[in-house]
Parts: sequence; C-alpha cells; structure tokens
Amino acid sequence: MFTRLINTSLHFRKLVLAMAIALVLFGIHAWMTLPIDAFPDISPTQVKIILKIPGMTPEEVEQRVVRPIEIEMLSIPKKRIVRSVSKYGIADITIDFDEGTDIYWARQQISERLNAFTKDLPPGATGGLAPITTPLSEIYMFTLEGEGFSLRDKRTVLDWTIRPELRTIPGVAEVNVLGGEILTYEVIPDPLRLAARAITMVDLRNAVMTNNSNDGAGRIDQGEETLVVRVEGAVKKLEDVKKIQIPKANGRSVMLDEVATVHLGSATRYGAVTKDGKGEAVEGLVLGLRGVNARLLVDSVE
Repeated sequence: MFTRLINTSLHFRKLVLAMAIALVLFGIHAWMTLPIDAFPDISPTQVKIILKIPGMTPEEVEQRVVRPIEIEMLSIPKKRIVRSVSKYGIADITIDFDEGTDIYWARQQISERLNAFTKDLPPGATGGLAPITTPLSEIYMFTLEGEGFSLRDKRTVLDWTIRPELRTIPGVAEVNVLGGEILTYEVIPDPLRLAARAITMVDLRNAVMTNNSNDGAGRIDQGEETLVVRVEGAVKKLEDVKKIQIPKANGRSVMLDEVATVHLGSATRYGAVTKDGKGEAVEGLVLGLRGVNARLLVDSVE
C-alpha cells in the first residue's frame, strides 16, 4: 500500500508539490489569524441589566426595582442563576444561562420581560440591557494627553469625537469614558428675585425644560415650491440659556438671567482617574464583543 502511494506521488509529483505548497500557505494563514487573548474566556452566557434611579438609596433600589425585576426573570427558560447588586441610584442585575445558550436568544427573552415591566419602574429610571460583553472584554485602555487642555476639554473631545469613531469599528461593543469633567449649564435660582417677580420654582423649571427643543411649524406652499417652517429653540450656547423666557400670570415674561445665575459647570463626580501618580487624567476603555478576536480588534483600534 505504501509502495503504491509512493509510486503515485512520484508519478504526479507536480500535483503533490502544489498540494504541499497550498498546505503550507493555509498553515501560515491560520497562524496569522490565530485568535490570541491574555486569558481564555470561560464565562457562561450572561446578560446584564443596568438601571439608574437617581436619588434612591440601596434599600429603595432593592425593594422597588431589583426585587420585582428578579421575580419577573425567574420564569425564563434555560436560566441558571439570577444575582444583583444594589447601590445608591444604581441597580445591577446579572442573569446567567446554561452553557451553550445562544446569547441573542437570551437577550431577547430578557428584553421582552423587561419591556413589560418598564411601566412599573419609578419615575426617572433609565437604562436597560448592557452591551454583549464578558468579564474579560476590556480590550484596550488609553488616556488623552495634551498640553494646555483642561479635564473638561479632554472629556468633551473623548465623548463627542473619539468615542463615536471607535464605536464604528467592527467588534467593539462599547467605549466607556472615565474621569474628567462633563460640561453642564448650571442654573442657580435667586429666591428673592423669584419672589419679587411672583415666579415659582416650578415655573422656572418648566421654562427651562420646555425651551430646549426644535419644533416644526408646518409648511407654506407657493406654487410648485414648498417652504418648510421650523422653529429652532434648542440651546447651543450659554447665552441661549440666559435668554430663556419665563412667562408670568399677567402675560408678561422675564428672562432667566434676571432671576437666576447661569454659568458653565460640571456634572456631579463620583470618582477620578489618575495616571502614573502625576494627577488626574481622562481615560477611554474599549470593550470587545463576546467572542471577538482580541488581537485583531486591538490592531483595528490602534
């Protein structure tokens, strides 16, 4: 048998040589595309629900948000365990499924039950399903460097320029931004000036909430042409906030800066990021999708 195999190989030596070359090329391609990761991902099929409920204590979050959702999730098939963490203003619920369960099927089951429960959530609750990641999905970490830029400038660039670009890379599940200062417009009412003009806090709040949107006002037809009428009321700069009109009962109105101090500020900070012990920094954290090739994703990010 071996003699016949050898004779056949010698007779068709060119074909054997071509097959050997093809096998070598296939091996090189497999070696170049071999998935490489720091640790093997042995995590089970897992879906996380993260909700923000501002102002609620951990006990309230547990009673009014976490426990009802856990009860709702107990009927999901192939579910293995449901666990949760309740913090100040945050509910973190994790559902583990049996090994081999399709992640998209699991997310669909949870999404259907969560949507049915949304109407019973406390007012102001926001959030939903976390990205399709695992505990080992932190693929790439970086900080913004540059002389003459404040923490607010770096955070703004990372939020509105770099992060959207990174989200377009195939395999990126999420880009978390840590540190820095989030730009906000702060309105500090003056109780004395409000009382002098017979304006309540509710009036001021409603004026700020309703004067930050663009609305359509119909259209005007002129022969074969149509003109779209649009009212632009969205806030674009600090001066727009100061000029917001607060209506009064007598039909007159007062500008916001007449009854309050308006200036640029920063959102409440719950922590900070430092680098090399030299001070604060702004950090970006790229999370990869479950099962992504970490080496290729890092090359794409870089």
